[in-house]
Amino acid sequence: MNSKDKEQEALLNRLKRIEGQVKGIQRMIENKKYCGDILTQIAAAKAALEKVGGIVLEEHLKTCIKEAVEEKNDENVNELIKIMLKFMK
Repeated sequence: MNSKDKEQEALLNRLKRIEGQVKGIQRMIENKKYCGDILTQIAAAKAALEKVGGIVLEEHLKTCIKEAVEEKNDENVNELIKIMLKFMK
């Protein structure tokens, strides 16, 4: 397994853990758990998802955008700006 495959597997594992967190939050709500605990779990899931987004964004910058800059492809650079603005919301 090459490093790209390992990185992809690691991302998928992170997403599976996030999925488990979200299902856990759903169970907490169904079981009428304490709101503060639910909010804490929501914050943790959001942070984990933002971490995944950061990893994907970093890879995008290192590959696609690097190539676009080298090729002077303004369209891809403009796309990155739009993606960044959405990601930062």
